[in-house]
Amino acid sequence: MKKKSILSDVISQMTYTYENEKLFNGRCNRHMPSKNAVIKIINELRNVIFPGYFSDDMILSEEYYTGYNILHVYDDLKRQIKAALSYFCFEGDISARAEEICLELFEQLPNIQQLLLKDVQAGFDGDPAAKSKEEIIFSYPGLFAIFVYRLAHPLYESNVPLIPRIMTEYAHSLTGIDINSGATIGEYFFIDHGTGVVIGETTSIGNNVKLYQGVTLGALSTRSGQKLAGTKRHPTICDNVTIYSGATVLGGETIIGEGVIVGGNCFITESVPAHTKVSAKNPELILKEQREMQKNDEKWEI
Repeated sequence: MKKKSILSDVISQMTYTYENEKLFNGRCNRHMPSKNAVIKIINELRNVIFPGYFSDDMILSEEYYTGYNILHVYDDLKRQIKAALSYFCFEGDISARAEEICLELFEQLPNIQQLLLKDVQAGFDGDPAAKSKEEIIFSYPGLFAIFVYRLAHPLYESNVPLIPRIMTEYAHSLTGIDINSGATIGEYFFIDHGTGVVIGETTSIGNNVKLYQGVTLGALSTRSGQKLAGTKRHPTICDNVTIYSGATVLGGETIIGEGVIVGGNCFITESVPAHTKVSAKNPELILKEQREMQKNDEKWEI
């Protein structure tokens, strides 16, 4: 009886919340886009961008086969965009707008592919451990995060709800690299190792920029929350900049000039002139000789 009473009460409370919480009712009585479908689209577009690498049945010489893949993923993406626009009560012809957004993205696919090939080249040129460009395409988490970003960014610019964030957070979950789809990133971009890299929404990155693991390009303060939406909160990184591991660059007015090298573990909140090298003063390293092991103690004292 106790079990029945408790579970009955739980069901009643949960049902009440379902019925009265707008987050669970859906807007305009529509369903949200499917996360699984969006992930499937990412993987299908990966086959389109890098044919022969992630699918055993890709036939490069047949235009028909490539066309089939593109048309298939086009229809899937259009359905998800329609769902996102419907859920957030888009005013106007939803089907026509979804078609327009899809056409804009797919029109950019050849250019996106060329940008990614330059990113592959940047990875190969910038990493002496890389044995081939094929290895970078297959294996490097930085390239995968950049690939997803380059697909998500046009959708972000088209004001598609949810889907760009689903895309980049999927890459984030797999790689540990968090690139907001709103960031602007130039060509020949490389993230080495990658884990812990954060690139905020209003970050602007030029051409030939290289980041190492643990780099944060973030906002100086977000205490004002939604009041800061739409404002430039993240730094501008000019061309030919290298930022080493653990460095943090914050603030919408912070500009890292062309050719700057930022050393590891630097904390920067002000602009840096072009062709400057920035480094953090190394802490003093103190070494002490090991003392004799004390009786009944298996630990060394340092």
